[in-house]
Amino acid sequence: MHKFHEVTARVEQALSGISYENLDISDEVKEQVELVLAQFRRAKGRVDVPDVELYEDLLSLYNKSNDAAADPDVLRRLAEKLQLVGVAELTQESLALHEMVSASCGDPGETFEKMSNLLKIIKDFVQTENPNLDASAREKNLPSSSGQATTDGNHKTPVIPDDFKCPISLELMKDPVIVSTGQTYERSCIEKWLEQGHGTCPKTQQTLSSHALTPNYVLRSLIAQWCEANGIEPPKRLGSSRPNKTTSACSPAERTKIEIILRKLASSSPEDQRMAAGEIRLLAKRNADNRVAIAEAGAIPLLVTLLSTPDSRTQEHAVTALLNLSICEENKGSIISFGAVPGIVQVLKKGSMEARENAAAALFSLSVVDENKVTIGASGAIPPLVTLLSEGTQRGKKDAATALFNLCIYQGNKGKAVRAGVVPTLMRLLTEPGGGMVDEALAILAILSSHPEGKSAIGAAEAVPVLVDVIGNGSPRNRENAAAVLVHLCAGDQQHLAEAQELGVMGPLVDLAQNGTDRGKRKAAQLLERMSRFVEQQKLAQAQAEAQAQQSQSQSQSEIQQPHPPSVAYTVDR
Repeated sequence: MHKFHEVTARVEQALSGISYENLDISDEVKEQVELVLAQFRRAKGRVDVPDVELYEDLLSLYNKSNDAAADPDVLRRLAEKLQLVGVAELTQESLALHEMVSASCGDPGETFEKMSNLLKIIKDFVQTENPNLDASAREKNLPSSSGQATTDGNHKTPVIPDDFKCPISLELMKDPVIVSTGQTYERSCIEKWLEQGHGTCPKTQQTLSSHALTPNYVLRSLIAQWCEANGIEPPKRLGSSRPNKTTSACSPAERTKIEIILRKLASSSPEDQRMAAGEIRLLAKRNADNRVAIAEAGAIPLLVTLLSTPDSRTQEHAVTALLNLSICEENKGSIISFGAVPGIVQVLKKGSMEARENAAAALFSLSVVDENKVTIGASGAIPPLVTLLSEGTQRGKKDAATALFNLCIYQGNKGKAVRAGVVPTLMRLLTEPGGGMVDEALAILAILSSHPEGKSAIGAAEAVPVLVDVIGNGSPRNRENAAAVLVHLCAGDQQHLAEAQELGVMGPLVDLAQNGTDRGKRKAAQLLERMSRFVEQQKLAQAQAEAQAQQSQSQSQSEIQQPHPPSVAYTVDR
């Protein structure tokens, strides 16, 4: 870790010392360097000494034998940092350890024994430091260290029925949900279990056929009735363990309807699956509450499975339903985590035209999240998107273009798009009369031109005449993007500069620098500066050539005017 921080500091110092304004690099490159520099600065400040101390304290105590005396200062720090200062916290930790032992199928091994011993040492220390701990626990109606219910005068704490307690946390459930094995858990607990990569039911150890979580409304109602009968405030539903989780305002009747549809979706009948997928598609399109409720009911993994169905209509419904669900920001992560991208890409390759269009739109929606751009690009989505851009309907081309634009914001996807042949397709769309794709084509070209492979491919496609024409006659946004492409093409390439100059780009550039968008003005100014330098270099080269030619001519004339020596006649005396 020390080595990492040392290297980070040195790289950050080196980047900070470069005068980027004096370098001939684009605004996009400068922005990327600034982002990298900001990341290094953040990493430079992340030295968490308390965590190191906690790790060392835990390690020293973990490796001690049962007979060895522990340092009281170490125990005090651990109790405070781990928040194990009361009976309730210690009991909760003990129950969690018990669950881990149970999950090990009765064979806890040495690791669990050491963990149990560590917890016992901390517990003994806390009780020694505070002998009245059990008494204070009783005053607060908390369970004692023995775990039994306590009484306070005539008041007796009601014992929670086992069916009302989550098998994971052993606490009263707030939002009970049913997993595919039929067991019920607190939603936040089972979600955390699944997020940790487990694929089994914690209680039965059976493999879960899906990660769908079905709300147990009946049990929730029974828990509320029990709380009311015992004078306890009903538990408030906290929803998912994820922060800022959106909850649906759908009524119980609407949720029941969704659950009935999902049962059909999970059936083995192709007709039921097709009908249910179509209903989910329409419900997800209708409003935001439906999108949340459908995802909460566990529809996403079922829809992902149907992406590979041989029934083209069901496949179309499934991919469109996922598209509609992805409008909800929180659902994007679920769709990705359930492995939907490969299935969507397969539909994009081989589905019906409408299914391909909606698959492209779904990829665009998912790629709004930056990390998803990497996942989608690595899944092989870019070549079929280029194919749809070339061969699809007008709507298909639009969907493919927006997806490609979003994906190519990530530098690693630009080369993939170029190698998939996107540049010739974009140039054709750019020059197609009445094609209606000029805006999209120029926007993607502007992104690709900053990549070495993209710049080379655009130059090879003889794009300069088209770009000069757009700078002179296009819409404000298109003029801006055309200038951005030309800036990259002309960087270090005098051939393209000369070609643009011969085509009369100077006048349109002056107008763009004065009347264009803010970005258009910057790009025009950069091009004008390069053009001016190029013209000066041309004038200098021409002057040098003329001077050299004049010097050569003067030298030739001097040689002509110089008198030749008289010829000498030689005679030979024979």
